[in-house]
Amino acid sequence: MAQSLIEHETISTTVQKAKEIKPFVERLITLAKKGKLEHRRRAISLLGNRSIIAYEDGEPVKKGTVVGKLFSELAPRYLDRQGGYTRIVRLSLRRLGDNGELVLLQLLGADEPLKRERRGASKRRARRRAKAAGQAAPAATQAQTPEEPAAQAPEAAAEPAGEQEKQS
Repeated sequence: MAQSLIEHETISTTVQKAKEIKPFVERLITLAKKGKLEHRRRAISLLGNRSIIAYEDGEPVKKGTVVGKLFSELAPRYLDRQGGYTRIVRLSLRRLGDNGELVLLQLLGADEPLKRERRGASKRRARRRAKAAGQAAPAATQAQTPEEPAAQAPEAAAEPAGEQEKQS
């Protein structure tokens, strides 16, 4: 099942099977991200090295192996990601026979953002902006209040002197 997920990048299965296979596949991708020979051998021992065969014009053509795809395509895709390479999408369909709930188990695309970045970053930015605006406003008012009386005092002192000169 893990071989099929790596080969096709999405499979339809039951909820229980998807929850069971998800950590196994995520460990394999983490192993592939390391990329050394011993990690490749470990992946082959855990997964097997099934060939990927595509049919072109009715003839089978070998496209590579599952472990080769894991190390050459999937590992570079997830280099900047710490985990969470798969997702489970529940379907409204039921399996014929035992009425089991079906789900899609998918590998995430390279362009999909992390959950933390989507939620946490915007909250953090909003807090920082509010904090910066809150600190900047009182600092500005404190800086203006001592300067204002000093700035107004010479003008006030100059005006009466000017008025006294005009009156005399």
